[in-house]
Order: sequence, then structure tokens, then C-alpha cells
Amino acid sequence: MMQEQQQRPSANVVLQLENVVRVYHQGSRKVVVLNGAHAVIHPGESVALVGPSGAGKSTFLHIAGLLETPDQGRIIISGRDCTGLSDGERTGIRRRELGFIYQFHQLLPEFSAQENVAIPLMVAGVKRSKALERARELLVYMGLEQRLTHRPAELSGGEQQRTAICRALANSPRLILADEPTGNLDPKTSARVFDAFVDLIRQTGVSALIATHDMILASRMDRVLRMEDGLLIETAPGDLLNH
Repeated sequence: MMQEQQQRPSANVVLQLENVVRVYHQGSRKVVVLNGAHAVIHPGESVALVGPSGAGKSTFLHIAGLLETPDQGRIIISGRDCTGLSDGERTGIRRRELGFIYQFHQLLPEFSAQENVAIPLMVAGVKRSKALERARELLVYMGLEQRLTHRPAELSGGEQQRTAICRALANSPRLILADEPTGNLDPKTSARVFDAFVDLIRQTGVSALIATHDMILASRMDRVLRMEDGLLIETAPGDLLNH
């Protein structure tokens, strides 16, 4: 494949991925998941990532979030080329720049909702009192003011995921990476949680890249990237509901 000319990193672009290639080997079989994928995420925009199961959406998110290293290509976050960084440097960028939301909330069962949201702040060096106050503000915004002291087992599925969303936003990241954030919820709860999520990211001005199978939810994003044959193809949000 002919290599495309590399773009100069821009500090005005939150996430820039260039010519990303990822290949897995299953015995003697070679599986090409990403085959020169490109993407640019601008400040404050929400972008849906769609495609069938197995197309490589989760792999792409893991590479964008510096959790996995591509076989080829560059990952640029807030103007910094992250290709070839040490594990410690990658961890530092994740803590400062990125927030993660998964299909399963992954809350710590022994801590309250407020404590779960505050933990990333305390890990980053914020005093406990300030971390808890920030956590409270986010949870109240998400309608969980009556659930601050509840542990995950005492929360509904929708409440757990709203808490996980607050945790991802606690450190005021520039970019949220979400992998099927409402995929484990029933349709009615999913719509409510997604509404709250979209409202919160737009209020805070954070960028978001959201992998989802739900075309109705994806159609509400600013842009849509469709994963096909290891590449990302720009798709108009309105076109998703016409197929």
C-alpha cells in the first residue's frame, strides 16, 4: 500500500490518526483489522464510530486511547506525536487528556458512586475534599443527587453507567473514548443515559468518539465514521437512518 504524506501535528486537533495498520495472527492466519485508517477529531465535536461486530471498532478505540500499539501509523493527541512513547509517558497522556467509558461500567464495588467518580482525581493528585466536590457536581448534573453514597450494587444499570460517565469526565479530559456505552442497557434506559451523556459532553465542550451499534444514537452525533475493510469512511449522520 502506498504511504500517504504525513500531516503536520496540529495542537488545534484533539486526535489525529494517520495510516494506522493493525494485524493479528491466529496461528498461520493473518487478520488485517486496520489497513491504513485515518481519522481527525476536532475540539468540541462528537463523532460516532459504526460498523458490524468484528470490524475493528474496539481495536481502533484502544489504539486511539494508547492502550494498544499499531503495527504502523501515527497517533497524535493534542498536537503531540505519541508514536514510540514509553509506557509511563502514554499513561501520563491518558490521565491528562483522555476519559474512557465501556459497555460494562467497571465501577469499584466497595466504593460509593461519589467515591468512584472522585478516585481518578485523587490519583491525579487532587485533594480528597476537592475531588469529592467535583464528583458531587457531576453526579448531581446527571440526576444522581440521591445516589451519592450508594455502592454500585445498589444502583440500577442506568445509574451505574451514568456514574461511569461522570468518572470519565472527572479529570476534565479533552477527549472521551466510549465503547458501546449504552450497549448493556434496555432501549428505554439506553436512550435516557445517552441523552444525559450527550448533554454533558456538549456542556463541558469535551470531544467524544463513540463506538455504537445503535444507528439512531449515532445519527445524533456531529459526524459519523463507518469502519469498512479496515478503513474509516465519513458518513453523513442523516444517511444512517435511510438504510
